[in-house]
This record gives sequence, C-alpha cells and structure tokens, in this order.
Amino acid sequence: MADKTETVTTIMKDTRIAVLTYVEDGRLVSVPMGTQDLGDPGTVHFITEADSDKMRAIAANPQVNVTYSGDGGWVSLSGTAARNDDRQLLARLWDASAGAFMKGDADNPDNTILTVSADTARYWSTPGSIATVVQMAKGLVSDDRPDLGDTGTVSL
Repeated sequence: MADKTETVTTIMKDTRIAVLTYVEDGRLVSVPMGTQDLGDPGTVHFITEADSDKMRAIAANPQVNVTYSGDGGWVSLSGTAARNDDRQLLARLWDASAGAFMKGDADNPDNTILTVSADTARYWSTPGSIATVVQMAKGLVSDDRPDLGDTGTVSL
C-alpha cells in the first residue's frame, strides 16, 4: 500500500493546480485551486477567502472531491473540507502565488485555509504522455492490449 500512496503523492506534487468540486444549491460546482502544502496526500490545504460562496457551500455540505491531472497521471481525492483559521499555518503557506489571487496578505482576516481531509484516493499512473500515445497506437494496430499504466484506490 505504501507504493500506491507514494504514487498518489507523486502525481499530486507534480500537479500544481487541482480542481475542487463541491455542492452548491444541490449542484456540483468545480473551481481550480492551488495546492499550498502537501506532506500527506490525506490532508490538503488551499488558501481562499473566508467570505465566499464556495466557503458557505462547503460549510453547509462538507463533502468534496479534489482532482489532480498531469502527464504522470490522475488522482481523485474524496473526503470532507473545513475552514481552518490557523493563522500560523496560513503565514507559513503564504507565497507569491497566494498574493497574486488574494486581497492583502496573510494578515487579512478574510484570507483563510480550506483543509481537505481525504478518505480515499483513486489514481491512474501513466508512463507519460508520449509513451501513452505510443501504447494507444500499438493497441489500435495490433491485437495486443496497450499498457496504459497502473490504476487503483488507496484508503488515506
């Protein structure tokens, strides 16, 4: 299982922008989010504005999905999200990219952290985009099944 968790972590670290999906007014809504900290794939932090439709929707229904997609594969995290007002953590996570999208700085009381606690991660690890295209072409012109990578589910 450690190998699967390492695979999930690698794909997530190689993908700077994630897609957060939550429920708002009974409908699924997805927004891009920059991952700020990734030591453990089971806990992901995003910097966001506390006073936003997204945060109100998540407070009402904390079930979320976070996806990462890049050349190395794809990860889908399922779990719950919550506002995290740890000001020391916010100051530690704050960087130039946060400053470009947020009002003020880490001291602005409307800037906060959205912490996602994941239960499971589904993943697809690919051998890279060029190798995947070659394998797909191989499958089209022969009876061989293409090797498109590894897939699985990890409990976090």
